[in-house]
Formats: sequence, C-alpha cells, structure tokens
Amino acid sequence: MTAKADATARQRKPPSRQSWHAIDWQQVHAQVRRMQERIAKAMRAGQTRRVNALQWLLTHSWYAKLLAIKRVTTNKGKRTPGVDGVLWTTPEAKLQAARDLRRRGYHPLPLRRVYIPKAHGKRRPLGIPTMHDRAMQALYLLALAPVAETQADGNSYGFREYRCTADAIEQGFNCLAKKTSGAWVLEGDIKACFDQISHEWLIKHVLMDQRILRVWLQAGYIWHGELFPTVAGTPQGGIISPTLANLALDGLEQAIVRAASPQTAHFIRYADDFLVIARSETVLTEQVQPEIERFLAARGLLLSPEKTLMTKIDNGFTFLGQHLRKYRNGPQRKLIITPSRPNVARFLERVQAFISASYHLTRTVLVAALNKKIRGWANYHRSICAKQTFARVDHAIFHALMRRERRLNPTMGKREILRRYFTQGLYGGERKSAPQEHRPQPQLVLAAHTPIIRHTKIKSQANPYAKEDAEYFAKRREQRRHLRKEMCQSAERLVGPSS
Repeated sequence: MTAKADATARQRKPPSRQSWHAIDWQQVHAQVRRMQERIAKAMRAGQTRRVNALQWLLTHSWYAKLLAIKRVTTNKGKRTPGVDGVLWTTPEAKLQAARDLRRRGYHPLPLRRVYIPKAHGKRRPLGIPTMHDRAMQALYLLALAPVAETQADGNSYGFREYRCTADAIEQGFNCLAKKTSGAWVLEGDIKACFDQISHEWLIKHVLMDQRILRVWLQAGYIWHGELFPTVAGTPQGGIISPTLANLALDGLEQAIVRAASPQTAHFIRYADDFLVIARSETVLTEQVQPEIERFLAARGLLLSPEKTLMTKIDNGFTFLGQHLRKYRNGPQRKLIITPSRPNVARFLERVQAFISASYHLTRTVLVAALNKKIRGWANYHRSICAKQTFARVDHAIFHALMRRERRLNPTMGKREILRRYFTQGLYGGERKSAPQEHRPQPQLVLAAHTPIIRHTKIKSQANPYAKEDAEYFAKRREQRRHLRKEMCQSAERLVGPSS
C-alpha cells in the first residue's frame, strides 16, 4: 500500500467505538455532510430510488448515529426524560446508545404529554419522546433534511437551516416597499397545523422509510397514566416534526402563484403563519384563498377563521412580532417596520414581573439576568426601525428598577438612589462616571445601545446541502461572525465588558 493510499485509509477509518471522548467530531460531521450532499444531488436530479438507497446508507452509518446521539445529549431537552425516565449523562451511556440505534425491531414508546401556556390563555400540547426515540428521529432527520431543503418553497423560512424570522421580514419589506408593490395582504394562519396533518398524506408523500414514519406518527401519548392514540398530526416536541410540517406545506407558494395568474402575488411563510401579497382584494378573496383552502384540505388542514385576515397595507399588520405599515411621506408612501405593540407589551410584562419578584436576589444577579433578556429581545428587533421603541423600553425598565430600590431603601431619597445605583452603579451611567477598576460589574445594558443593522436576506433558492452553494454559505457565516464581533465591541464601548 502506498503512502497516499495508507493516508486515505486512515481518514476513512470509523471513529473509535470504545471511547466517546476519542471521537473526531470534525471527521464525523464531514462524512455525514458528504452523504447529505449526495442525497441532495440525487433529489435535484429526480432519482428517488437513489435517494432511498443513500438514505438507507446514512441511517445505518456509525458516523450518523454518533451525530444523532450528540444532538439529543447537547440540546435544551437533554435533561428532560420521556415516559421511561431515562437520560444519557455519561460518555459510556452515550456510546452504548449509539450502538443501540437499530432499525430492526424498533418500536417507539408513547410520548409524555405536557401543556405549555400560550399568549391568549390557551395551552399548547407538547409531546416528549424518550431519549432513544429522539435519537432515532435525529438520525432519520439527517437523511430527510437534504430532501426537505431541495423540495422547500423559496420563501419558506421557518425551521430551516440558515434561515430565520429576519429573512421573512426582509422579504416582506422587498415585496411591500416599492411604489408598484401590492397594497393588500392576506394574513394566513393554519388551524392546529401540527395536530391535524393527515398521516396518510405524510406516509404517501414524504420520501423516507415509511415503516419508521408510520410507527412514529401512531405512537400515541400518555396523559395522567392513560394511553391516547394519535390519528392525525405530528407531535410538537419531536425533533423531526417541524420538518414533516414543512414538507406538508411545501408547494403552497407555487399553487398561489398559479392561482393569481396573470396577476402578481408574493408568498412568505414562517412555520404555519404566512402572508400573501397582491394588488387587489379581489385576487386574494376570489382566486388565492380558495386555492389555499383546496391545497390544505388535501393534507387534512384548515385555515383558522379567527386569525386569517385581509388587510390593506395602509392600515398595517403584525407578522412575527413586528408591525409593517405604509405611511404617507408627502406625495409618496413609505413602509416602516417597527416592533409590534403586543410584542413590546409582553416583553415589558415579563421583565417587570421578574423585577417585582427579585427582592431576594442580589443586584449583581438581577442585572446579569436582565441583561440576557434585554439583549435577546433587542437583537431580535435590531434590523428594523426600533430605536424609539428601545428608548421607551429602557424608560419603563428604569422606572421598574427605581420602584424596586425605593422599596428596598425606604429611608433613602430619590436623588441618593439615583447617585448610588444609577449614575455610577449597576443600573447604568456613563462609562467615565467612575474609574474602571471601581465600577461594579456587570452593568445593566440598554436596549437603545443596540445598533440598528439592516439584515441581508438569504437567497431564496440557496441550498445548504448543495456543493455549488457551499461558498455562499461560508461567506454568510463569516459575515455573521464579523457582525457579532462588531456588536460586542460597540456594546463594550458604551457600557463596558458584557456580563
């Protein structure tokens, strides 16, 4: 064997099956990505039999099994067990779990049902699979994701790699900001989308192992010790459920474009919320909406009558927590996007409730927790016209903190509280108000210090599993790293090192 062949053989050698810590994760990711690129290429060529064969190879690959175990043991749900109460916390347990991921004889356990509150007082059902079932879903998702990305609508942005709400909002700006843009918007919402998708449609049309998909969909759930069957829907909480929901809704954009012809209609979707933009209300009501209803009916779905609205852009509408509206600017009209009032109100309600219940916390702990909340919310809105809203939010938080300090210090006057805690203390103040070595850390960040930076929308047809798009996504990752570094440096110049 030549030296080159020997080196190639060493590169292809599977990672160690004896030690979890000895695994070369860079090699694991590279091997799985290479197989996913082959699946995407075959899917673009319409070679479904080859896609099935490559999916079989990937789901039986040791590399893919390791990656699936790593995902379920490092995400937010790693400490949440299913009905069996089992967690994988040790390296030995993780390695053994990878060995146990086999198709032969696999039968999932029922889901553990919990309910989480929604904004309007309702509760959302959440199904929690066991760790083993989650790992199997993660494994088969590795093989299904290239198919889903290749089939996806160009303007679908929910639960997809490298896509986010900012892309959907930016597409909305592109479709509405021009003089010739459509003036009417259909705000669509699918009623109980995850709970009502037809099992028969999914099994017939989703390109993956049908037996595995069928047993997942029919696993049922346990509530108060009683087993309930599932006759429709994909359980919210499953790793593969968002991708299955996207596959069920893909094709809606093409159906809408055909229905609106020869008029122009634009479609934007994030998960089960979508917008259709057209020039007239008649096109939306007589051509587009009936086509949407037919498309959804074939998949066992319905439009929600309460949440599906027809709106003129001059009146404005809310989408993904942001308000889009055209305002008159002299003879012209200008599209302005701002944080929506309900979104701001919910954020302030949570922050003020946290501050009101924080009397047992030290100021340092309180500020560290508030900084995470403020940064997260402000960063979500940093690409739109949010400066005035940020200032109002900072003002409301200031008054909430002032009420806290006045209660903790009943004998101290307002001026003394301001001097001690707000001018040079934890709650803010100019950087030069006190020597750096004497400034308490961390210091409260202000939403108004978040720089407004326009988001660059992803190309609609870019596929992260296509080799020809690899350079494009590498550039986007580099731009994201540069933007994050720039924002951190800007925050440090204003308030000092972040907590």
